[in-house]
Amino acid sequence: MLRRAVVRGATLVLLVTALALMPTRRAAAQDDGSAPSFKPTTESLNQHEVPAWFEDAKLGIFIHWGIYSVPGWAPTSAGELGEVPPEEWFANNSYAEWYLNTLRIEGSPTESYHAETYGEDYDYYNFASTFNDEVQTWNPEDMAKLFADVGARYVVLTSKHHDGFTLWPSRSDNPHLANEHESTKRDIVGDLAAAVRKQDLRFGLYYSGGIDWSFRPKVIKSIPDLTDAVPTNETYASYAQAHWRELIERYEPSILWNDIAYPSVERRQQLIADYYNQFPKGVVNNRWSTPDEMQNGAGIQRSGVHADFTTPEYAQYDEITPKKWEATRGIGHSFGYNRNEGPDEMLTVDELVDSFVDIVSKNGNLLLNVGPKADGTIPQMQVERLQGLGDWLAVNGEAIFGTRPWVEAGDTTAGGIPVRFTQKDNRVYALLLETPSNFEVTLENFHLEEETEVTLLGTDGTLSWSQNGRDLVVELPDTMDDAVAHTLRIAPMPWRLIQ
Repeated sequence: MLRRAVVRGATLVLLVTALALMPTRRAAAQDDGSAPSFKPTTESLNQHEVPAWFEDAKLGIFIHWGIYSVPGWAPTSAGELGEVPPEEWFANNSYAEWYLNTLRIEGSPTESYHAETYGEDYDYYNFASTFNDEVQTWNPEDMAKLFADVGARYVVLTSKHHDGFTLWPSRSDNPHLANEHESTKRDIVGDLAAAVRKQDLRFGLYYSGGIDWSFRPKVIKSIPDLTDAVPTNETYASYAQAHWRELIERYEPSILWNDIAYPSVERRQQLIADYYNQFPKGVVNNRWSTPDEMQNGAGIQRSGVHADFTTPEYAQYDEITPKKWEATRGIGHSFGYNRNEGPDEMLTVDELVDSFVDIVSKNGNLLLNVGPKADGTIPQMQVERLQGLGDWLAVNGEAIFGTRPWVEAGDTTAGGIPVRFTQKDNRVYALLLETPSNFEVTLENFHLEEETEVTLLGTDGTLSWSQNGRDLVVELPDTMDDAVAHTLRIAPMPWRLIQ
């Protein structure tokens, strides 16, 4: 099909990308400048606008940490759910934070490991005392500084995972757990919140609202079991609601990151409305479906439920997505600390950077998980990947932070090198995901005006360029290093030729 032959980049941004990404919801402030009053309805909540800080942030750090970090063990060969039968996947679950569930599956590797290491009668919740002892040596300032040095803009901590153990001393008693098994003695949530904010980062909280094995010890062996495992009785619904309200009141999170499901539509709607009315620039994720909503064909990430952003897990979208999204994954196969993971299970820095750039080019953020040991130590292999990403961002962060998608997410150069695009302030950034071998790169269907300057981030001076018909040829410096990805800044914004 033939389309317009030449479109000015800035014009196309306005006509295509900007229109696609423009909020269709009412702004988070009324015409008279006052904050809106959100009501507990989907229609009202959908008027909430994603705040600029979240659009600009691009990189967040997820922390999965709890009493499952004491054993810190899971198989590493579960495979991909969907490619492997669910029964096989859950029995060999590589998510170490699911230790309690996998332990309860007869014949699982985790059951064997637990019996050999701790004894078959050792209660999982006895790990709480070890965790409470070890976490006393944790230094939240050091952890927060690492995240800031990497370039992260926000941090999301698991306040309660599926086992029901909380990382803050909650005012709400769990009727199914002994006092010593309910929560940390140290206020991990509060200590980390203070340290993160000291580094000028935003602080968010994860909460497992859908699954709590202390209330409903359903062994999950299949996808339908996920729905069946959600406790929906009044006791749990009130308990979860009280927890979220306590977390909001005490720690004022910028992000509410609920997981799996939520037991009540009415409570969910009221909670989010009240949160927006108190924190208009807060955001909520998309994992708030009730079991009934999940059974109606939508699964965990139901699109019909209000959310500021979607959360593909160990996955990312193929194209620019108008709705804001956040890819979430571990550096390895597990979110929680897994002592079995070695270099083969970890992303390389190259893979991490390439994935991150691709996500940002398509309107996404990356929520990259670390799994600390019980004492708060982040394993060295994870630290090395974080630092590698940080080193790259120190040079190329201009092409990441505060950017928006361009008219298309990516392409390949004439030489076959993958390239991704972002744009900001009438500039286009072309991020080369490999190093050209001949110190020259050709971007097809690009046209520059005479006054356009092309620079390579991290180097001084401008680069020579020329037009070869419809294509842009850029001469690269012969001192160019073999970095994991390179960024060309093109300003002002070029013409993109479309066939």
